[in-house]
Amino acid sequence: MICKQNPANPNPTVAVIVDSAASLLPNAANRSGVYVVPMTLTLDGVSYLDGRDITPTQFYRRLKASRAIPTTSAPPPARYLDAFRLAESQRHAAILCIATAARFSAAMDSAAIAANELRRERPNLAIRLLDSQAAAGSAALAALNAWRASQSGASLAQTEQAALQVVKHVRLLAFVDTLLYLRRSGRVPAIAHAGASLLRIKPLFELANGDITTLARPRTRRSATARLLQLMRQKTTHGALHAAVMHADAPDDAQALRDRIAAEFRCAELFISEFTPVMGAHIGPGVLGVAFWSEP
Repeated sequence: MICKQNPANPNPTVAVIVDSAASLLPNAANRSGVYVVPMTLTLDGVSYLDGRDITPTQFYRRLKASRAIPTTSAPPPARYLDAFRLAESQRHAAILCIATAARFSAAMDSAAIAANELRRERPNLAIRLLDSQAAAGSAALAALNAWRASQSGASLAQTEQAALQVVKHVRLLAFVDTLLYLRRSGRVPAIAHAGASLLRIKPLFELANGDITTLARPRTRRSATARLLQLMRQKTTHGALHAAVMHADAPDDAQALRDRIAAEFRCAELFISEFTPVMGAHIGPGVLGVAFWSEP
């Protein structure tokens, strides 16, 4: 569900480009002016384009059945260059590329190389790159706010400011169902996984301004969800709320969380999306979270 949605402008001035870790809704990439550059996921020796060659459902099924450690990589510059050229061919006068946080991914570096190449080819095409300082739903909300600005006829600078408004204020709260996949990917030490398994905790994290912080260690999904909502209340203002509920192979839990948010908050925008496989490779199935920001 997305509220306050205007009809799509068939030829917005500014194209908005994101990488697949942004976890946009599947139909968002089909909107005029939005382009998604897929990351690469490798599992059991087979490489896939994230969000194109494998669905989240297919990926989580294979992940559970595999003992291999999946790997991921940022899109190479050539993949960004293809997206930039496609946007230019669709008669966009400018491009805003919003990348996953540079501290988590090399996507920004790849985009910069591609942008420099395209500037040599098309010196009149304006391109700006923006580090989202986030990923998943946080980056998706920034991209959607930029897209709405572009749809209204905003300039490149104004479209970038619309994205920055979200980047500066958005927060992401999420809890993992197990630390197994984070441990396997090298994100947490083995001793932490052993302790978490013993206590059956569901660590609750916050991603804001490029930093990840552990906020709580509830022991059940129910208590983790309650704590997530409590923190959400503390971190929102009275302004209209924009929120993206995210899940990894937990659609029923995501719908329940979405319904509670809709009942409690005044939402200008509220939708459910899935962590794409390139995100799920590190966090595993069962993750539930929400990215959100409040209007002033």
